[in-house]
Amino acid sequence: MSRIVSEKSITVVGAGLAGCEAAWQLAARGTDVVLYEMKPVRRSPAHQSDRFAELVCSNSLRGDSLHNAVGLLKEEMRRLGSLILRAADATAVPAGRALAVDRDAFADHIHQAIESHPRIEVRSEVVEKIPDGENLILATGPLTDSALAGDIQRLLGDEHLYFYDAIAPTLYADSIDYDVVFRASRYEQEVEGEGDYLNVPMGRDAYYEFVGALLAADTVELHEFEAALYFEGCLPIEEMARRGRDTLAYGPMKPVGLIDPRTGKRPHAVVQLRQEDKAGVLFNLVGFQTKLRIGAQRDLFRTLPGLGEAVFARFGSVHRNTYVNAPRRLAETLEVRDRPGLFLAGQMAGVEGYVESAALGFVAAINAGRRARGESVVLPPEETAHGALLRHLRDSDPNHFQPMNVNFGLFPLLPDAPRKQKKRDKNEALAQRALAALEGYAGEIGAPV
Repeated sequence: MSRIVSEKSITVVGAGLAGCEAAWQLAARGTDVVLYEMKPVRRSPAHQSDRFAELVCSNSLRGDSLHNAVGLLKEEMRRLGSLILRAADATAVPAGRALAVDRDAFADHIHQAIESHPRIEVRSEVVEKIPDGENLILATGPLTDSALAGDIQRLLGDEHLYFYDAIAPTLYADSIDYDVVFRASRYEQEVEGEGDYLNVPMGRDAYYEFVGALLAADTVELHEFEAALYFEGCLPIEEMARRGRDTLAYGPMKPVGLIDPRTGKRPHAVVQLRQEDKAGVLFNLVGFQTKLRIGAQRDLFRTLPGLGEAVFARFGSVHRNTYVNAPRRLAETLEVRDRPGLFLAGQMAGVEGYVESAALGFVAAINAGRRARGESVVLPPEETAHGALLRHLRDSDPNHFQPMNVNFGLFPLLPDAPRKQKKRDKNEALAQRALAALEGYAGEIGAPV
């Protein structure tokens, strides 16, 4: 639908979940929006319809309980007036404790809301370069058109835009058995202070048993558009293992320079765990990017010494994705540091998941709208799920940055929490603190809590 928009309109590129949420929030606050969407002129390899906000991988928006972080994030979005959550709740189908939707009805709901809004002009065009001017939100998703991705790469620099996503599993530090796992860096006598890694030692028999189980485990089938993404720097561990039983022991599981303090000897193989966050709540399994199914990952990695009770914050994956090195390139407002007025939203900004993408669309819209009106920026408190996502984008190690789903490991620690507090009780306390903190933010941005 073509409409006359004001000179102070804000441009949004991409009508996925993040772009639709951004356009809706701006329009709901009285701002004119020009929304560019390349469908139906062109579709990405993953899309099958011409509707906005198409869910292409799953009809599940994951857990809907406050005892998990994505459930909390969805509740925050409901309280902030999210279009995406309104559509999801209206088109929900039975799925136990998860929020699943009728995908066609979900997309129709959002498409109609956007098309019928008097302040949103939709333009069906392929955007091949970053539009000129200020007041712009890019929300083009993980399969950004190659021409536009190239223009973004020219702006950010080759080393700060990624076209694949090789993610290793991440687990909670308090679920590791430290009687087995030891802290050390390779050749520790050459390193001052405490070692930088946790190390899972394995004997010869345990290693070969692990490799056998790895090769037999169930994997996720590749989409056609993902088939050519493997290269030597991001091979899944199961692909490496297929090259020979000893490949991992000479690759990501090499024990060189490490001595197990329990035996005084070098293990046959080692899995290294790298700290993922400043607080030391999360640890990443180094080099363990994988296409194994989630259940297979959970079962297999819990066979590793010291990880028998491991609780995972994120499972591994390898798939096509376009995202920026957020800690280096984005301000906490989601504004590109080198291009004032240009905001990134959705997975491109450095998160995983439909819900997380929509949440960033909301935050980008609030910040872009306030900037365009000359108002001061208001950020969601770090105690909220929205704030925790922004905290991840701001504080992650830029040398090892990877997109992540929301999880309670990203939240600030609870003060004076019992050391051995049950996970469910801890999560409940984090959720209640988040919802209390959300009220002030909602009031400042005029959200209809």
